[in-house]
Amino acid sequence: MALSIWEALAVLAAGVGAGTINAIVGSGTLFTFPVLLATGLPPVTANVSNTIGLVTGNISGAVGYRRELRGQRARVIRFGITALIGGLTGAVLLLALPSKAFDAIVPALIALALVLVVLQPRLAQVLARRRERNGTEAPTDGGPALLAGLLLASAYGGYFGAAQGVMYLSLMGLLLHDDLQRVNALKNTIGVVVNGVAALFFVFVADVDWTAVLLIAAGSTIGGLIGAKVGRRLSPTVLRGVIVVVGAVAIAQMLLR
Repeated sequence: MALSIWEALAVLAAGVGAGTINAIVGSGTLFTFPVLLATGLPPVTANVSNTIGLVTGNISGAVGYRRELRGQRARVIRFGITALIGGLTGAVLLLALPSKAFDAIVPALIALALVLVVLQPRLAQVLARRRERNGTEAPTDGGPALLAGLLLASAYGGYFGAAQGVMYLSLMGLLLHDDLQRVNALKNTIGVVVNGVAALFFVFVADVDWTAVLLIAAGSTIGGLIGAKVGRRLSPTVLRGVIVVVGAVAIAQMLLR
């Protein structure tokens, strides 16, 4: 599909915004997907092109957070394999199933994730006291509950992805005893895996608008570097506030769509 110069600039700018917010929180799709629809792309083609285009932004965001990944190699491998399976599953579902039933439950899932983000410090204290009473230690990898949650969140990411990062941060923030910035670095790395496997699948089986892909890729790569620089300077409290705002916007957009 041919884009006018103004449409092309709008898609490029949306890519920068998406890459920036993806590195900080996630939900960059909230920037790019509506713009692609406004240019006249069909929803599935817009979704597919958006997923492929955002991969380079995911990579630049993960690279920007590489310092916070030190000492987390085992987690990256374990969570990355889980994310790969979930992301591929979601990509297959996008092309195989109608979206109405899935779209109906997504706002509720995001709302639950936001509640977990807000309550994470208090819930973590409650869990720590319970483990102390029982004489047990917190699993360093989050245990089976985290893997199950990441699998489902990754399937959602391969399917659509808006507020996927919010879900990751809420799950890992609660179940991993670690600094929120290190958790964010994990989120960015998992995002590379999910978007990457979904994008690879879409290249071979779906209709792709390569002009949109290239514009989003260029913008999101720049945005990912910007977002990593900004996000790493935010305190845990401010970062949680950003997560809640972005998640609330995602819910509103989905309910009004």
